[in-house]
Amino acid sequence: MKYTTLGGRRRTLRAATVLAASLACAWSLPAAAQKAWPERPIRVIVPYAAGQGADVLMRLVAQDLSKSLNQPIVVENRAGAGGNIGAAAAATAAPDGYTFLFGTNATNAANEFLYASLGYNPVTDFEGVAMVGLLPMVIATATSDLPTNGVAELMARARAQPNTLNVGLPSTTANVVFAQFVKSAQAPLFAVKYKASAQSMADTLGGQIPLTIDTVTATRAHIAAGKLRALGITSLKASDMLPGVKPVSEQGVPGFDVVAWDALFAPRGTPKDVVQKMSEHVKSALQQPETRRRMLDIGVEPLFMGAAELDAFVKAERVKWGGVIKAADIRID
Repeated sequence: MKYTTLGGRRRTLRAATVLAASLACAWSLPAAAQKAWPERPIRVIVPYAAGQGADVLMRLVAQDLSKSLNQPIVVENRAGAGGNIGAAAAATAAPDGYTFLFGTNATNAANEFLYASLGYNPVTDFEGVAMVGLLPMVIATATSDLPTNGVAELMARARAQPNTLNVGLPSTTANVVFAQFVKSAQAPLFAVKYKASAQSMADTLGGQIPLTIDTVTATRAHIAAGKLRALGITSLKASDMLPGVKPVSEQGVPGFDVVAWDALFAPRGTPKDVVQKMSEHVKSALQQPETRRRMLDIGVEPLFMGAAELDAFVKAERVKWGGVIKAADIRID
C-alpha cells in the first residue's frame, strides 16, 4: 500500500490550483487573443463598385498589407445606396478581426444627413483603424469667356452677376464643397447637378457650363493638356498633385478645407490588439515610396492617422459635413 505525505498533498493541491487558474484565464480570453492574428484571409468590404476610386486605392494598399500580414486581403465590393449597403454589411459582421470596412467621408460622416435611413449607425457600429488618404477637389474652368485666374476673381465676378455662373457638380462631395464655398466666400453661383463626372466634364470642356468642381483625378489630365484652368484646390494646404495651384484658403476664404477621404474601420468590438496591429501595418504600407507614388498618381494624398486620431477626426467631420448639408438642405431620396 502507498501513502501520500503531507508535503506531497500540498504540492499536488498547488499544482491543481495553478492548472485551474490557467484554464480559467484561457477561457476568459477572447478567441482572437488566444491565437496569433491573423491566421486566415482578411476581408475588406469596399462599399463601391470595382474600378471606382475607393476600390482602386484599397486594392493598391492591400498589396502591401497582404505581404506584411502574410495573409490574403480579400477585397469585397458591396456597392449601392451611396455606400450604405456595403457599410451595413460590415457593421453586422463578426468583430473578430477578419472583416473591415474601407469607409469614406460619405459612409462615415455625411450619409446620415443625406439619407432617411442608412441600415447602420456610423457612430456606434464602427471604430477607427487608420486613415489612408485625402482626396482634394478642384474648382476649374475651361472657358476663355470667364476672365478669372483664381478664386478671388471668381468671387468678384459672382458677386457682380449673382447666380449667372453655372457650376457642374458630379458628386455629393462636390455638392458639399459648392455649398460651403458659396456660404464662406459669399459667392452666389448656380449649381448644376450631374450623376457622374464624365457628364459634368464633357459639358465643361464643351463650353455648356463655365465651371466644375471635381476630383484631382478627374481634372489633372485636362489641366496638364491646357483644356482646363484650375482656380483653386479645396484642401487647406497646396498639394504636390497639382503644383502651382493655390488652395481656396489662401485666396480670400481663410480656413476653407473640404476634402474627401478614405479610411479603414472595424466593426465595434473588434479586439483592441487587432485594431492596433492592423493600424501599424497600414502605417507601414503608407511609408512605402512606391505605394505613395502610386497613390499620388491616382489623385490621393497619403495621410496616416492612428485609431484614436481617426475617431476624433471623423467626429469633427460629422459636425462639419452635417452642418453644411443641413444648411444647404441637400437630400438624397
